[in-house]
Amino acid sequence: MSISSRSAVAIHALTMLGRWDRSLTSAEIAESLAGNAVLVRRILGSLRDAGLVRSTEGRNGGWTLARPAREITLYDAYAAVETGPVLSRHPHPPSAACEVGRNMQKLLEVEFQDAERAMKERLGRTTIARLVRQVRDSEREAAQRVTD
Repeated sequence: MSISSRSAVAIHALTMLGRWDRSLTSAEIAESLAGNAVLVRRILGSLRDAGLVRSTEGRNGGWTLARPAREITLYDAYAAVETGPVLSRHPHPPSAACEVGRNMQKLLEVEFQDAERAMKERLGRTTIARLVRQVRDSEREAAQRVTD
C-alpha cells in the first residue's frame, strides 16, 4: 500500500489544533479541509491512538493536541495514519526465468528503503509548531499586502 491522503489530512488537523488555543470539533477541522467530518474523526482517532491528540466529550468537547506542537513532527503524523511502505513493491514475484525479473525485487528494495529512510528523516525535521509559524507568517504577509 502506498501513501494516501490520510497524512495530509492528519497534518492539516494537527496544524489547526496547534494554531488555535482551544479545542476544535471534527466539524470545524473538516470545514477547513473542505472535507468529510467522518473521515476527519477517523484520522483523529488514529492520532489519538498514537498519543498525538486527545478528545473531550460533552458540550464544550472537541480535540486538542496531547503534547506541545514543537514535539510533534510530520513523521509522527505520517506514522500514526499510514500503514505499510511508502513505495509499492511488486504485487507478486517477477519471473525467475528473466534476468531482469530475478534481480529487480532485490534492487528495488534497496532503492525503496533508502528513499523511505530519507522521507522519514525529512518529515522528522519539521514540527507542527513550524507549520503553525509558517501559517501565521503567510497570513501576516497577506494582510500586509492588503494594507499596502
